[in-house]
Amino acid sequence: MALSYRGVCRGASLILLYGKRPVGVKASLCTPRLASTKSSLWFVRHYSPSQARSGIGRSVVSGLKWANEKYERFLQRRFPRFYVIYHTFMRGFRLLFQDGKEVRRIVSRMLSERIEHQNLPYRDMEKIRQVRKDLIKAIPLVILSIPPFANYVVFILMYLYPRQLLIRHFWTPQQLVEFRGVYHAQRAQHHWAIVKGMESTSTSVQDTRLKSRLTELCSKVRSGVHPVVSDVHAVRTLFSGPPLGIKRMYADQMRHLCALLFLTPRLPGFWIGRRLNSHAFELMQLDRAIVRLGLHQLNDTELREACYVRGLNPDRLSSGQCREWLTQWLQFSTHLKESETSLYLHCMVLLTVNFPKHPRH
Repeated sequence: MALSYRGVCRGASLILLYGKRPVGVKASLCTPRLASTKSSLWFVRHYSPSQARSGIGRSVVSGLKWANEKYERFLQRRFPRFYVIYHTFMRGFRLLFQDGKEVRRIVSRMLSERIEHQNLPYRDMEKIRQVRKDLIKAIPLVILSIPPFANYVVFILMYLYPRQLLIRHFWTPQQLVEFRGVYHAQRAQHHWAIVKGMESTSTSVQDTRLKSRLTELCSKVRSGVHPVVSDVHAVRTLFSGPPLGIKRMYADQMRHLCALLFLTPRLPGFWIGRRLNSHAFELMQLDRAIVRLGLHQLNDTELREACYVRGLNPDRLSSGQCREWLTQWLQFSTHLKESETSLYLHCMVLLTVNFPKHPRH
């Protein structure tokens, strides 16, 4: 029996509502329409709001990225000097964010695997030390950038006071070299005051042999001679107790040592002593981590940064000279005890001020 028009339409209605063909309904003139209806119903059944939101999110991100690239090209073409500041600012925040993620990964690994700080690999220990130092200096800048349009104020501060207010992430490569030289010149102003303090302290040493060796060591440094590790180890007992121990030396001597680590000297004496001891012990742990890693594993940037942190200005030295000095330094520091942090700090002057013997011009 032939299908009536009403039967076919009723079948189509059922298919439209339920996505199924009723029994007895066959393909006819309505088949193309029913096929398209099936496709629509398949899309409805497989539609996911989360996928739609994800697609919209990707579109928004790609649109913002395109607009930002266009804005940067406009700045680079019309305002090249301002573009350098803008690019440095944005790059600095990206690097700071990456460092924060890296430290979070390291700390999570320490907690999950119960690894103590002194047993971390060298690069992880150095990353934590550097990020902690950077965050202390960057917190005011980040807070200042939160209000709307405040980033323009930050741009002005970057231009006027980049060394005082910004961390290394926001410096250009030229500024990094320049500012590192400025900071080293500031701590170098305290070198001879530290040596003079050691000489004046030698008068209170009871042991004539130790007194003679300390006086001879200071005389060598004053005359421009670079001492060897054995010269320093010969007087090491004077730096673990009186008169040059970290808890026994005069407050003026401790304040001069603060300049070597870029710490503020405007604190009570006992507090300065605790900070000096903490920072020196951290550097001693880093030295042992370098030995575990192997000095040859450090690249040129890491090598120069390690020398700079320990009191040497690497910008006037070749990579070979930096490696030579750091090798000597590790021979000295890896044999020190925790109670000899004062000797560690004083050698940031004794073993750096006359190196190299014949500076490279």
